Amino acid sequence: MTTEVFVPALGESVSEATVAGWRVEPGGAVTMDQPLVELETDKVTLEVNAPASGILASIVAETGSTVTVGALLAVIAEGAVAAAPEAATAPAPAAGSDPAPVPATRPAPPTSETVPALSPAVRRLVNEHDLDPARIVPSGRGGLLLKADVLAAVASGDARRGIAQAPEPEAEPREERVRMSRLRQAVARRLKEAQNTAAMLTTYNEADMGAVMELRSEYRDAFEARHGVRLGFMSFFVKACVAALQELPAVNAEISGDEIVYKNYYHVGVAVGSPRGLVVPVLRDADKMGFARIEQAINELSARARDGRLSLEELAGGTFTISNGGVFGSLLSSPILNPPQSGILGMHKIQQRPMAIDGRVEIRPMMYLALSYDHRIIDGREAVTFLVRVKEAIEDPRRLLIDL
Repeated sequence: MTTEVFVPALGESVSEATVAGWRVEPGGAVTMDQPLVELETDKVTLEVNAPASGILASIVAETGSTVTVGALLAVIAEGAVAAAPEAATAPAPAAGSDPAPVPATRPAPPTSETVPALSPAVRRLVNEHDLDPARIVPSGRGGLLLKADVLAAVASGDARRGIAQAPEPEAEPREERVRMSRLRQAVARRLKEAQNTAAMLTTYNEADMGAVMELRSEYRDAFEARHGVRLGFMSFFVKACVAALQELPAVNAEISGDEIVYKNYYHVGVAVGSPRGLVVPVLRDADKMGFARIEQAINELSARARDGRLSLEELAGGTFTISNGGVFGSLLSSPILNPPQSGILGMHKIQQRPMAIDGRVEIRPMMYLALSYDHRIIDGREAVTFLVRVKEAIEDPRRLLIDL
């Protein structure tokens, strides 16, 4: 009896995937629910588990192939798990018989720990020719290294220090072609779609981070002790953006055909770098989250992104996005919209800069902020006002506590 393994449903609007790699080779034993193969879609990498125990009889979809929902991946056959082969042991000889011949064991090559002390003359010769005595075969009594042994090594040239026993590796190719992952292809396609479709503009401002930094410094230990998570900058910006989105609903809206869809919920996407590329997991109903829950959710989603364990549901449905290029050292950039969203906030590196304050110059920790927006539904006044509201909330975080 055999069991067939099929491509499962991949999520809304996702119809095909690439076979990223098999966990079991043909002929290998599998148990029910054991991860069998990884599939890579435009959004996530997901595992397909074995629907039954047995032996992986055949693989139908090889690594790198494109498969659609419902396609046959492999076939599992009934069978017992083969025991791992044990080291063979020779049977004991019968009484009165001659013992079986035992193959000679080749001694291990000498090492620096096994090489005996060198005579002054041999040591001088070894140093003169920059040889490694551990790599010279001794011929003297008791493994003593003789002058003749060293001279022979000099002639052969294979005992010099730093010369590997293995052949030198071939030079790396000057070019390498690697097929883009599905995620990278999807990101490229969506970013180009945003440029081609939206009337995208970017407006800029800057925020003095001093008040937030002082607040974090004052309450850092107490916050972490109570909530088990560090108080970061991102929670302040999520709260500030939600307040601004509530005041300016067009920034939280999207275009659908000839209609504008206004969202009365606030699903904030947070761009996260992962080994597979940029992903944007979503904080759902961020307006209902406190600072601690926001920080906890960001940590959880970031860890899942790094491990490739994000689900499709965790990446879908965002209404606004925040991207923090500052963690990589970016001082100023223009983020690209994440379709079909109409706005994205770019955070940047905190930089000490001289600022004119009340007629005097002070050195302040400043951050440039950038809002890219779709000018088809967001006017310049709304975009500038949104960014000003974020700036005001960051420079006086008490406003977040009293809904100002």
